[in-house]
Amino acid sequence: MTASPGAARLSHALRAPAATRSNALPAGAWWLWALGLATAASRTSNPLLLGLLVGVAGYVVAARRTDAPWARSYGAFIKIGLFVVTVRLLFSVFLGSPIPGTHLVFTLPEVPLPDWAQGVRIGGRVTAEQLLFALYDGAKLATLLICIGAANSLANPARLLKSLPGALYEAGVAVVVAMTFAPNMVADVVRLRTTRRLRGRPTRGIRAVLQIGLPVLEGALERSVAIAASMDARGYGRTAQVPPAVRRTTNVLTLGGLLGVCAGTYGLLAAQGAVYGLPLLLVGLVAAAAGLRLGGARSVRTRYRPDRWGMRAWLVAGSGAVVAAAMILADSIDPEALHPGVVPLVAPVFPLWPAAAVLIGLLPAVVAPAPPPAGGPADAPVAHSEKGQ
Repeated sequence: MTASPGAARLSHALRAPAATRSNALPAGAWWLWALGLATAASRTSNPLLLGLLVGVAGYVVAARRTDAPWARSYGAFIKIGLFVVTVRLLFSVFLGSPIPGTHLVFTLPEVPLPDWAQGVRIGGRVTAEQLLFALYDGAKLATLLICIGAANSLANPARLLKSLPGALYEAGVAVVVAMTFAPNMVADVVRLRTTRRLRGRPTRGIRAVLQIGLPVLEGALERSVAIAASMDARGYGRTAQVPPAVRRTTNVLTLGGLLGVCAGTYGLLAAQGAVYGLPLLLVGLVAAAAGLRLGGARSVRTRYRPDRWGMRAWLVAGSGAVVAAAMILADSIDPEALHPGVVPLVAPVFPLWPAAAVLIGLLPAVVAPAPPPAGGPADAPVAHSEKGQ
């Protein structure tokens, strides 16, 4: 039995095409998706949901990242997340915790402290309750870092500049240069360790780290010089003449709008400020957008092949927003399921409909353009998109 022509056309339209320079998703879509997952992670300490968020981010990265230098940094973010969890547990063990507990795990020798250090202890009783609380807290921060690492692995930092307003272009250049430092450094370290291993030299230990660090710093300096020369050749820093009144209005609107956005975001994240958080956030966004619109008048740059937001980009960004909105709603409806208690010790439950909402974050693995195989003919246009701005 053959499918109808309409169904075949629909299947062909939904099938993800091979990624090229022309249809690659805007970097902003990946960042909005990742920030949505990070927002969802900030609303729960349930380890089952946090693990599901990490799994969703990891699957999308595995399915849609290229072999570009910035795409190789995801593993480093996972290691940083594990390091954060370990440090949080060690702090809880050696410095104590305000969480009361009755299930004693072990007891460390306690260091006597003076009277002015009351409330602080080093060593002493270590309970299962305080370890579990530290594990939940560290896992939340680790999940946030891994979600940000997913965006850093999927989005081309250079293409992100094309989506910035003219008023933020100079600050965006500084941020993009800072963002590309970590992936390039990771790539340099991997390359140098592989070279040393092929030459039969050790890759572990303090001596090996010192011998690898010098070439890494040298490569970073060479890239800095090359970036400076490229920016100078493109006329970076030129500005148009703007009347003083417009300049002052721009500063007031931008600064006031950003302060409103920060205050509104804090209100949304805090349970006590949910009433005023959304109106303040909307007013701040409108004021900031007006300020950025006016501030763009001083920019004299042009855009070369600006990124276009198609249906696939909106689906990717929207899937992250849906996950964040669903988790915020679940936190207001059933906070106990999203924040399992540790006193008394209870096993975390697996809330079904918040977990189903998290799975919506897998949509980019289906609708985003598929990367070409490593070394394929279309690999170069995807991994190295044009940097002309």
